[in-house]
Amino acid sequence: MRGYRQLFRTPEFTPLFLASSANVMAQTVGGLALGVLVFRATDSPLLSALSMFGQSLPQVLGATFLLSGADRLPPRAALTGVSVVLAAGTAVLALPALPVWAVFAVLLGQGLAASLGGGVRWGLVNEILSKDGYLLGRSVFNMMAGVVQILGFATGGVLVAVLSPRVSLLLAAALYGVAAVVVRLCLTPRPPRATGRPSVSATWRANVLLWSSPPRRRVYLALWIPNGLVVGCESLFVPYAPEAAGTLFACAALGMLAGDVLVGRLVPPRLRPRLGFPLLLLLAVPYVPFLLRPPLPLAVAAVTLASVGFGASLVQQERLVALTPEGLTGHALGLHSSGMLTMQGVAAALAGSVAQLTSPSLAMTAMAVASAAVTLALTAAGRRERRREQRATTPVPEQ
Repeated sequence: MRGYRQLFRTPEFTPLFLASSANVMAQTVGGLALGVLVFRATDSPLLSALSMFGQSLPQVLGATFLLSGADRLPPRAALTGVSVVLAAGTAVLALPALPVWAVFAVLLGQGLAASLGGGVRWGLVNEILSKDGYLLGRSVFNMMAGVVQILGFATGGVLVAVLSPRVSLLLAAALYGVAAVVVRLCLTPRPPRATGRPSVSATWRANVLLWSSPPRRRVYLALWIPNGLVVGCESLFVPYAPEAAGTLFACAALGMLAGDVLVGRLVPPRLRPRLGFPLLLLLAVPYVPFLLRPPLPLAVAAVTLASVGFGASLVQQERLVALTPEGLTGHALGLHSSGMLTMQGVAAALAGSVAQLTSPSLAMTAMAVASAAVTLALTAAGRRERRREQRATTPVPEQ
């Protein structure tokens, strides 16, 4: 698959793309509104960060118990049901006087549903496009996420300021409903990609198989940890700069868009594998000076530059698809999505806790340093394993 025109002419790609766009817009507007709402009610950086990214934490439960459904459920029905659950949960979050504990109970349910939806969605993308078109298709989804997040954070900031966080949450619920309708009416029914019923045991067997391969294991860790820690930095935008949080989020999305265009479209395929390490470092390093609380223009520039590094995930996803057996593509991509989002939730909780004890700026720097350290460690481990493989395959000269 050579270009975007051919991509959007592929049957069913466009409606799936539009439904996913509505989901991302809903998540962006709703997350910002909920973060502001909780921060106003509690004045807590930790609870604010968790409210924005806490839906990610239950993903680990979904990956543990539900993920076999990614290949064993009909895709259209599964994606429709997930969007309906997200719409209902977001409408509940808009209720007046909802206790904070109830907010996180709703986020738990939404996170479990979303963990299944990620595997179904990315497995369906791979099925619609096949492996030769997956990277281009996934880069377009990532670019869409960047553009929609820019619009969503800008729109969400205006809606929160002009109307209220609760009205913004209701609009987010309506967007989830639109996504459900588009999926239900515009996608054709497809059979499950794998036989058998979804079960905890099937989920565990596939997880163990995927995790047993050292190369796949390193790819998963590279997909989960470095960018998750940087998302911990992003989770502190509201307490770091309450009046400019929407701007910072929008610029982060703009940088992510630039990184996806660079990797998905401009870089030749033979050069992509070499970009993984530099992009992961770029993701973290610009956040290190936040300890000095740079003025807003410099902070905006640093955030934009850092987010270009999110393009590393495309390199790693291409590698993951190449390493995954055919019958487990949806499960493998769902495990990537669930693990990544779980790590983002863990990092948001960790960053919020550090900020609670120190300051948002110090917490952001600490998360960035940790992200860079993990990247360096994973790169060194990969090089050691390649050297061992080379020694094992090099014939010993005869004496």
